[in-house]
Amino acid sequence: MNVKNKDEPDINKASSKWFKPEIDKNVLRVLSQRRDLPGWRHITIFFISLIVLGSLCVHFWGTWWFLLFYIAYCTTWGGADAIWHECGHRTAFKTRHLNDFFYYIGGFMNNFEPVRFRCTHALHHNYTASIDPHDFEVDGSIFWQPKNLLDFLVIFVPGMGLLYLHKSLQFEIVQHALGIKTRVMTECIPESKKTQCILVSRVFVSIWIFIVLVSIYMQSFLPIFLFLIPKFFATLNIIWGITQHMGLREDVKDHRQSTRSIRLNPVLSFIYWSMEYHIEHHMFPSVPSYNLPKLHEEIKDQLPKPQSLYQAYKEIIPAVIKKSKDPNYFIPVKLPGI
Repeated sequence: MNVKNKDEPDINKASSKWFKPEIDKNVLRVLSQRRDLPGWRHITIFFISLIVLGSLCVHFWGTWWFLLFYIAYCTTWGGADAIWHECGHRTAFKTRHLNDFFYYIGGFMNNFEPVRFRCTHALHHNYTASIDPHDFEVDGSIFWQPKNLLDFLVIFVPGMGLLYLHKSLQFEIVQHALGIKTRVMTECIPESKKTQCILVSRVFVSIWIFIVLVSIYMQSFLPIFLFLIPKFFATLNIIWGITQHMGLREDVKDHRQSTRSIRLNPVLSFIYWSMEYHIEHHMFPSVPSYNLPKLHEEIKDQLPKPQSLYQAYKEIIPAVIKKSKDPNYFIPVKLPGI
């Protein structure tokens, strides 16, 4: 039996103040049903792929072939972002403890501290692109104001994030592990969860230290490359993640204006757990990812048409330039019937 913690923010609760498309309640009920099999299929393929690619990295360590397999390994590792997200909504599996277990695994792989993100992601869904309360999860898109185009493009360079550790979520985890009260700790994490957030942060930091010690013992950087820094080279996550909200409107109660859906091929869609249907996900966060394509078909006439990656960046890049000069600029979205 699934028992909900009354102190835990409801990550799947959609505010009644937001625009909602018309959809048959029975259809929505069917689409919201969860199953274990799709989650197991996804998780199994993911970890088998990761183990195979990781083994090839070990085999070719010290050769130029390592770089090729390491890029593939890091790209696959980045798929843990989608695992963390789907399990965070508890929609990857019907069984609650499976969602929670892989939520923590995916959180560690992405350097996303699970307690913190349970709180910020619930806020993100209830107050998408909100200024007050502050939506911490769009700091890198809607609220982010690059100084220039180069400042924006540099985030796509693999490994570049290692040069900005002082601004990273990893640094935030270290701060929480030390008991330092950050802005997100003060504004978003309830008192009942702060101790747990600090404890989990300390576990994460302890594992990081252990990986470094193993690397020193082995006199090899291989453990660090395989288990500590792959997320910094998972550029594919940035490419599609940026499209979710970048350049769109803030403080509006219509996900069609603050969120973007895109089109991906079946392989990328599988890695992304169908989160390219991002408007649909924000409107109905309780619908499992594997049902988002069906949900899209039910409500597509009420939504902006999904864009290709090329079309998305064709409007994002000019918006970045304009927003660097005018912080109030946002991309106007043509809504159906208007």
